[in-house]
Amino acid sequence: MSSATNRKNMIKDQEIFSNSRSNQMRRSSSQPHLDAIREKLLPMVLADAAFDGWTEPVLSKATKALEMHPGEVELALPGGITDLIRYWAQINDQAMLDAWEQAEPDAMRIREKATFLVRTRIEVIGSQNREAARRAMARLALPGSGVSAIKLAWASADAMWRAMNDQSTDYNYYTKRIILSGVLTSTLSVWLHGDEDKAWAFLDRRIGNVMQFEGFKAKMRKQSKSWPDPAKWMGRARYGRGRARPRRM
Repeated sequence: MSSATNRKNMIKDQEIFSNSRSNQMRRSSSQPHLDAIREKLLPMVLADAAFDGWTEPVLSKATKALEMHPGEVELALPGGITDLIRYWAQINDQAMLDAWEQAEPDAMRIREKATFLVRTRIEVIGSQNREAARRAMARLALPGSGVSAIKLAWASADAMWRAMNDQSTDYNYYTKRIILSGVLTSTLSVWLHGDEDKAWAFLDRRIGNVMQFEGFKAKMRKQSKSWPDPAKWMGRARYGRGRARPRRM
């Protein structure tokens, strides 16, 4: 390859890199504007979603009422109404974390921390938005919604464990989040039916079950250190103690 060709390729690569950086900068600079659009739309949609559900016509109605350009709304919510549900979940997660910072969590035990976070995450939804939340769950259950309740619950559980300074990196990282997201969604289901006292009693029982399971796992990990290596045991059973395993040719 000639030096002229190399130079042309280098210039082309630099142009691609420059355009990529420019696009990233434009997206970054426009993010506050897009957040402002979502922030204005959310309360308008919440008011109607409780009666009419989370639908595209409800979003269009709010867009017209706020005299927004449909193109801007599409840019802020490329996935439509389900993206607004995702945004609602994200700001509720942040509200939970804000409350966590004010709660002096260092004085809490792990059970109290988990209970506080799950309960707060549900309470920030607001009792006045209970029906809208129920409609949101129904909307996310539809095929092709693009956003699943499972993913949003996982994100909330991940935020909770990170707030509790979870340092796990092995399979415990996943099991902790799966279990806590299950606690969140099941407690939310009870709360959505309107009986808060029943929901918090249910939450206490579920957290108690989780703590028992975590204690069982810790006990098994401790005991497993003294267990024989199964691979070594099977090797001895096959080749005999003290005999070298035959090498493959």
